[in-house]
This record gives sequence, structure tokens and C-alpha cells, in this order.
Amino acid sequence: MPVANNVDEFIAKQRAAIASNPECGTSHYNLGVALLGKKQYREAEKHFLEAVECSPGLAEAYVQLGGLCLRRGDLEGCLDWNKRAVKARPGFSEGWGNIGFVHMQRGEVDEAIKALKRATVFNFRFIQAFTTLASAYLLKGMIEESIEAGLKAIKLEPKFAVAHNNLAIAYLEKGDLEQARQHAKAALDLGYEIAPQILKDLGLQ
Repeated sequence: MPVANNVDEFIAKQRAAIASNPECGTSHYNLGVALLGKKQYREAEKHFLEAVECSPGLAEAYVQLGGLCLRRGDLEGCLDWNKRAVKARPGFSEGWGNIGFVHMQRGEVDEAIKALKRATVFNFRFIQAFTTLASAYLLKGMIEESIEAGLKAIKLEPKFAVAHNNLAIAYLEKGDLEQARQHAKAALDLGYEIAPQILKDLGLQ
């Protein structure tokens, strides 16, 4: 993405590219991303749709369309576009991560775990997917797996507060109060609001 003061120039270049070659999916995609940056969502969506029409394998465009659905609160549309993304490119970790996120929002924890595991296999540096996976494992009572996913997340980003919160809960469930307090304090230091009951159980309130 170009820097802010060059966005209009970038948009003009993409429009010119499309005018000379309307079938170029990449130009439509680039223009869509630039328009997103300017919060011109409706026109951005139009160009992402053009992008996948011209280039059906452009997985990033499907994910952007899913993001626009999510912005409208349309979980079904978000899921559908991200499924198309991973169909276009089976190893596309962002698509799998988004599929997992939607399943979590819908309370479909088993489906979420399957998708999130794929996301982290295809991208072992996908912090958000590891963190959501840790949450999903917690909901299933799979404490050791939750801890393992949470530790991978904070190894990638030591200041990721949500991951510390998940680890605090998982270690509390495991009965390891020392580790639980350590991660709870880390989450608090990073500005995360931990549930009062957890703080009480850890003797931090």
C-alpha cells in the first residue's frame, strides 16, 4: 500500500491501468485496496468483484470481500468468500484464519479448530490464528493444547495481551497458579481487562 500522501496518485495510476486493460484483475485489486484505505467501501467492493471476475485465482480479493461482509455483520457472506479464497489457493493461511474466526463467532468450535490448525500449518507465524486457536481449545477443555498454542503466540509477539490472558486462564485451569499469575500480570501491564472472577481466583484483586 502506498503512503497516505501518494494514495490519490496511486488510485489515478490504477484507474489508468484499468482503462487501458479492463481485464487486469491485479489492477482492480490494487485499486480496491487503495479505496479501502480511503473508506470508500462500496467502490472498493465493486473492484474486488471485478478482480475475481478477471482473475478467479486471486485469493486476496476473496478475503477482502469477506472482510467487507464482516464489516456489515454478514458472517455467512464472510465465511463464503473465505471458503472461495482457500478453494482458489488451498494453502492461503489468511483465508483459513478467517474461516476459523467466523466459526468461533458462531459457536462452532470443532470447525474453528480444524480451520485454525490449517491456518497455523500454512503460516507458522500467524499470531492471531494461534491466539484464536488457544481460545477454541480452552472452550473444549483441551488445556495442554491451549497452552501450547498460546505459548507459540507470545513467542512470536511477547506483548500480545490477548494471548497472555488465554494463558492465564489455561494455567489456572491446569492448577499452575504461579504461571497463571505471571501471564495475568503481563496482560494487565499491557492494558488488557481481565475478567474480575479470574483476577479474584488468582488473588490479584
